[in-house]
Amino acid sequence: MKKLYLFFLKSASKVGPFGMFLMRLAIFVIFVWIGGLKFFQYEANGIVPFVANSPFMSFFYNNKAPDYKSYKMGEGTYDEQKTQWQIANNTYGFSRGLGVLIITIGTLVLLGAFLPKVGIVGDCLVIIMTLGTLSFLVTTPEVWVPDMGGADHGFPFLTGAGRLVIKDCAILAGAIILLSNSAKRVLDSDKDR
Repeated sequence: MKKLYLFFLKSASKVGPFGMFLMRLAIFVIFVWIGGLKFFQYEANGIVPFVANSPFMSFFYNNKAPDYKSYKMGEGTYDEQKTQWQIANNTYGFSRGLGVLIITIGTLVLLGAFLPKVGIVGDCLVIIMTLGTLSFLVTTPEVWVPDMGGADHGFPFLTGAGRLVIKDCAILAGAIILLSNSAKRVLDSDKDR
């Protein structure tokens, strides 16, 4: 049994490079998928509370919080008047621009598997983006269960929107590990010259 345990430990100790590649691939898939969804109306509508309440992003919209609350649409619904408000608000233009940015960042991270200097740029951008996303836990009221008479509301009770945001803790941790790996690879290649 001890030999099997040691074999497992030795094997597991060698999968680090594969794990780094999988982390890059995972961030790429998440960022390209979510970035791609930013081109669709339902996704653009869904990020309005985050952007409208953010001191770092609200300037991208023409209308300020709390105006958006009257024009929210559920996923899959359509309302012409609310859509026209969203168009005037720059909801869709901002969302498409954000989508391009997210896809670009994901691509830079994946390219970091082969080009560590490119990876450093992508890894740093993921760190900045995830810190921005995590700031929504402070700025966006919709991430916490509202007080509607039940006992479970406010902190620590996350809504669907809050649960969507909190997952960025894992992406942030992964990006920090990737940044360290990219930096080490750049330093190692400079030593060889």
